[in-house]
Amino acid sequence: MYVSVRDRPGNSADGRAGRVATTVVLLGVVSLFTDISSEMVVAVLPLYLTAEVGLGYLAYGFVDGLYQGVSAAVRIGGGYAADRGGRPKWIAVAGYGLSAVSRIAMLAVHGFAAVTAVITADRLGKGLRTAPRDAMIAASSDPAMLGRAFGVHRTLDTIGAVLGPLIALALLALVPGSYDSVFVTSFAFAIVGFAVLLLFVPNLRTGAANARVGFRRVAREIMGARLRRPMAAAALLGVLTVGDGFLYLAVQQRDDLTAALFPLLYVGTNLSYLALALPLGRLADRVGRARVFVFGHVALLGAYLAAGGQFGGVVPTVLVLLLLGVYYAATDGVLPALVSRLVSDEARGTGIAAAQTVVALARFTSAIMFGSLWVLIGRGEALLVVGGLLICALPIAWLLLRGTETRRVTT
Repeated sequence: MYVSVRDRPGNSADGRAGRVATTVVLLGVVSLFTDISSEMVVAVLPLYLTAEVGLGYLAYGFVDGLYQGVSAAVRIGGGYAADRGGRPKWIAVAGYGLSAVSRIAMLAVHGFAAVTAVITADRLGKGLRTAPRDAMIAASSDPAMLGRAFGVHRTLDTIGAVLGPLIALALLALVPGSYDSVFVTSFAFAIVGFAVLLLFVPNLRTGAANARVGFRRVAREIMGARLRRPMAAAALLGVLTVGDGFLYLAVQQRDDLTAALFPLLYVGTNLSYLALALPLGRLADRVGRARVFVFGHVALLGAYLAAGGQFGGVVPTVLVLLLLGVYYAATDGVLPALVSRLVSDEARGTGIAAAQTVVALARFTSAIMFGSLWVLIGRGEALLVVGGLLICALPIAWLLLRGTETRRVTT
C-alpha cells in the first residue's frame, strides 16, 4: 500500500485519495509493533487460561471482561490529561510503557490472581494511551478525511495484529507448549513500538487553549446533548458484543481444533480487518460514520449466527472470521472519528475517551453475562440469545445516531 504523507492537516475538504499526516503514519507504525506484541499474547490467552491455568468458562468470562473493561478506569483521565496539558504524546508514552512491562510480567503468571493483576496493568496502559493517540490522529488530519486517517492507522495496526498470531503459532510449533517464549518475544516487539513513539513521533500540541480548560467545562461538554445519544447507542451495542475469545472458543469446541491451530483464527479475522479498514474508513467519510458503525454490528450479528450454528467445517469458520473483520473495520476507527467532530478541539481527547469508556464498560458487562450464559445453556444457545437481542437493539441504535453528524462543534 502506498501512502503519501504531509505534516499538517490541509484546508481542502476534497478528500484527495491517499494523503494522510506524517504523525498518523508514525503512530500507525507504533501500533503495528505494539499489536504484534499484544496479539501474540491474545492469540494464545484463551487456551492458555482454560487449558494451562485451568480456568472455567465463567472465570474466563470474568478475565475477558477485565481485558475488555478495566481500561475504562483511566480512559477519561488519560484523555483529560492530554487535553489539559495539550501534549498528548507523553500520556501515550506512559500507557505504551505500562503495557510493555506487562508483557514480560506474564512469565510469572500461574494463577487466577496473578493473571488478573497482569491483565489489569496491560489494560490500564491501553486505557491511558488510546484517547491521546486518537486525539493526535484527529488533530493532525483534515476534518474531511478523518475516516481515511483512522483507516490508515488501523490498517498499519492490523498488519501487526496479523503478524502477532503467526509469530506465536511459529513459536508454539517449534517448541510445543512453550508459552514463555511467546511472552518474551512479545515484550521485545513492545519495546520497539515504545522506542518509535518516544524517539520519532512529534510532541504535537492539540489545541491552543487546552491548558486553561477546566474539568467542569469539559465534563459539561461530554455529558451534553451532542454526545449523549451516540454514547447511548455505543453502550447498547457494546453490551451485546461478545468478545473474540468466546467466539473462537466456540468454533474450536465445535470443530475440535488443536491448540496449535487456534492462533490462526485471530489471523483470519485480522486479515479481513486489514483488507477493509481503509475502504470502510473512506466509505464512512462519504456516506456517514453512523451508518457504517451500525452496519458493522449487522456483520457482528452474522458472526454470532455462523459461530452458534450446529454445522462445522471450513465455510462457517471462515464466515465467522470474515464478518468479525468487517465488524472491526466498520467500528474501531469510525467511532472516534464520529465523536471527534461532536466536541470542541479543547475537549477532543476527553470526548473520545468518554465514548471508549462507555464501550469498555459495556463489553466488560457483556463478557461476564455471556460467560454465565454459556455455562447455563451452552455455546450455541447463548450466541443465539445474544444475537436475538442484538436484532432488537440495532434499530434503536440507528434512531439514536440519526442526525448526530450534522452537529459540528466549533471553537
